[in-house]
Amino acid sequence: MSQFEPKSILASLPSQPGVYRYFDEHGVIIYIGKAKNLKNRVSSYFTSIQNHNTKTKRLVQQICKIEFTIVHSEFDALLLENTLIKQFQPKYNILLRDDKTYPFICLTHEPFPRLITLRRIDHSIGTFFGPFANPKAMNGLLEMIHQLYPIRTCTLALKPSNIEQGKFKVCLEYHIGNCKGPCEMLQTESDYLTYIEQITDILKGNYQKPKSMFVERMQQASTRMAFEEAQEWKEKWELLENFQAKSTVVNPSIHDVDVFTIVSDESLAYINFMKVINGTILQSQTWEVKKKLNEDESELLTMLIWEKRDQFHSEAKEILTNIPMAIEFKGAKNTIPQMGDKKKLLDMSLKNVLYFRKEKADRKATEESGGDRKMRIMLTLKNDLRLTQLPKRIECFDNSNLQGTNPVSAMVCFIQAQAAKKEYRLFTPRTVEGPDDFATMYEVITRRYTRLLEEEAELPDLIIVDGGKGQLSAACDALKAIGLYGQIPIIGIAKRLEEIYFPEDSLPVYIDKKSESLKLIQQLRDEAHRFGITAHRNRRSKNFLVSQLEELEGIGKLTAQKLLKHFGTIRNMYEAPIEDLEKVVGKSKTPNLRKQIKKWLDEKA
Repeated sequence: MSQFEPKSILASLPSQPGVYRYFDEHGVIIYIGKAKNLKNRVSSYFTSIQNHNTKTKRLVQQICKIEFTIVHSEFDALLLENTLIKQFQPKYNILLRDDKTYPFICLTHEPFPRLITLRRIDHSIGTFFGPFANPKAMNGLLEMIHQLYPIRTCTLALKPSNIEQGKFKVCLEYHIGNCKGPCEMLQTESDYLTYIEQITDILKGNYQKPKSMFVERMQQASTRMAFEEAQEWKEKWELLENFQAKSTVVNPSIHDVDVFTIVSDESLAYINFMKVINGTILQSQTWEVKKKLNEDESELLTMLIWEKRDQFHSEAKEILTNIPMAIEFKGAKNTIPQMGDKKKLLDMSLKNVLYFRKEKADRKATEESGGDRKMRIMLTLKNDLRLTQLPKRIECFDNSNLQGTNPVSAMVCFIQAQAAKKEYRLFTPRTVEGPDDFATMYEVITRRYTRLLEEEAELPDLIIVDGGKGQLSAACDALKAIGLYGQIPIIGIAKRLEEIYFPEDSLPVYIDKKSESLKLIQQLRDEAHRFGITAHRNRRSKNFLVSQLEELEGIGKLTAQKLLKHFGTIRNMYEAPIEDLEKVVGKSKTPNLRKQIKKWLDEKA
């Protein structure tokens, strides 16, 4: 390659928008950039070199050739720059591609379309929705859709000719009501496509249309006195309503908005993206971007906005950001809201990106310090939740019941980030009838901490409630009633998206999924659930055995409970010495009781 003379090249550069490319001595592209004014932008690399950072100086030293392309506008330059960076992947450019692929929901292009999940987009297969950064949320959405609409899950080629020739037979899904049998012409394609139209609305975040249809069908059925059918439509409406209520809702009047916030330091930038449709946050992701040169925040955010809007197929007409943007995106208005619900939305995005940066920094610091794992996790949790002291003792609560029967509330305790099983407690609700999670949580929290206060026992450094805003609010009310509110930190964790809720804060925080602090919170929540479910099953089993014993002649409920408490199982009663039975039921009842137990065991054998 001939000797590079920057002065002659710079003199010939146009003062127009475009994209420039720097080559090294081997003819390899090492940097691609966009410019509103090519002459000014490229010249800046070769003037005042002493003011550049080390990386930029190194880049300039390696430039042996410059090429450029003139375009109509700065936005066109952004598009071309993005395309060329993906194609050539220069070593001095930031590559915004994720290191993993997220799943999509695909609505297939075939007769009687199906819903499938894929990680690669192929538009010849169907219409794609996503990607979903949280597969758990995606699976929850799919499960809800299949509960609402009896669409097929088989892979049969349901062409009209195949159906007319009777090639297929209905399967189990038809017989259990999950499919209406289009394979045998038991459902018309037009009727099936009505479901698909409503499913498409749900996947786009438009819940109102299907909800309105459910209400209309419910009212029509009620008018015809078809009350069972009306109840079915009502249950579908409630299912969709509850699913929407579990989503993070800001304001339904915010129809279609993309939110991007950025914070950065000398070498790294952290960016959060939230996709909002009809006031519901459908997507939320945060990224760490390593700077290659001295890129400013506006430049980084511009690149990432284009990348992510393309990746998520966003057509939002409004983009909210926390910094002014250098480029106006065609068809979308860039704004920095100063007040109202959009400002709250922006603050929520910024809160998440700040947490992400802090968590990354804390993780790095603890790894470099070489401190023990338990202390590192507690420090990370302390920082993530903004606690004033180290959470050495954590207590977590979960309610368990089966359709209101045998309700049990479980409390597990972790000390120094480890399960302390001797501290676990079970509570049977005394004042609550039926499956009322909020009232149960209020009672259990009240009983637990009233007793600790009376006994002057150690209080926890953190309370975790398994549930969203409702359960957390009930627990806070209980703490207020006994005078502990504000003295013990308390949070709620919602299962669907693993949101962390703080008291009197309607907007959740999403801790990094890889964070050790989130994993500890999840471990506490899962352990409380396991402990509660185990106790619930034991209680149901015990109640069943008590009822079985009551069927024996001469045995009442109190005696049955005594026997079960003393022996544990019916077989133990039979195998126990006669003297032991006599101590519980008396000499006169023992012979007859043993005969009846033997007969009962023989029948069960």
